[in-house]
Amino acid sequence: MSWILHPEGDGGGRAKRPTKLPRMPKDNGSGAPADVPDPAESERLVSTKHANRPFLSHAAWRAEREKDHQEWLKRKTEREEKLARGEEVGPEEPDPTEEPEVGCLGLLKFLFYCAIVIVVAGKFITGSFLWEHELPDLRRFIPTNERLLSEGMLAQFDGTNADKPIYIAIDGDVYDVSANSATYGPGGSYHFMAGRDAARAYGTGCFATHRTHDLRGLTEKEMNGVQHWKKFFAESKKYSKVGRVSHPPIDPSSPIPEHCDPKRAQAAKEAEEKKASQEKLKDDDSGTKREEL
Repeated sequence: MSWILHPEGDGGGRAKRPTKLPRMPKDNGSGAPADVPDPAESERLVSTKHANRPFLSHAAWRAEREKDHQEWLKRKTEREEKLARGEEVGPEEPDPTEEPEVGCLGLLKFLFYCAIVIVVAGKFITGSFLWEHELPDLRRFIPTNERLLSEGMLAQFDGTNADKPIYIAIDGDVYDVSANSATYGPGGSYHFMAGRDAARAYGTGCFATHRTHDLRGLTEKEMNGVQHWKKFFAESKKYSKVGRVSHPPIDPSSPIPEHCDPKRAQAAKEAEEKKASQEKLKDDDSGTKREEL
């Protein structure tokens, strides 16, 4: 990569950028440009007018380069002969006409070597070629044929039909868990999750009574539990997302599912009654103020 430090040449005999073009013959005094042999056909003469001078200069430069190359070949042959005779010689002279390594290829090679050094250094320093960084799951960037399922359609993928995959849903997102049929299939410890959206159960742990997507009334800790499992399935390399399930809207006036723990259920009931009484008291105060006005 000598071109990075010495773009004009390394001084070791390699070609440098020409500082000026070879001088062209002057005209013959008659006012007409002089004629010189054509570089392509020596028997033909061409004019040295300004339009031809770039081509003639290039031909002269190429001839100079060829001369330097032939002289270098001669010196190289003499050096090899001395080596064959066992004589002491100096370091090998580089070809002065060799093109320096510049351009896209040289830059790509430099970047490739840098990448190798960084990767190997990461292995020695951190024990990881990627410096303990995890690559993103590329499956997220691959287009998928995700489907929109109704609750009835989702129920058909509960594992009871061996010809169909096993699906579970959490907060609307549907995942194929067929890779772990021993757990989610018939007889498995989590078979009751298959074919339905039991998002609430992931947060409360009430797997028998909270097999619903209704997340109303959950505590902050329970909501964090739901988010944890949503992230688990979204980032899993074992289970793939196949679509979403469309739920009918939940009636806000319908009762919130009670917790399976009687104490927590009673505490939630009391908190709900307290909230309702506070809202009623607030409404009464608002009505009284309106009457006073």
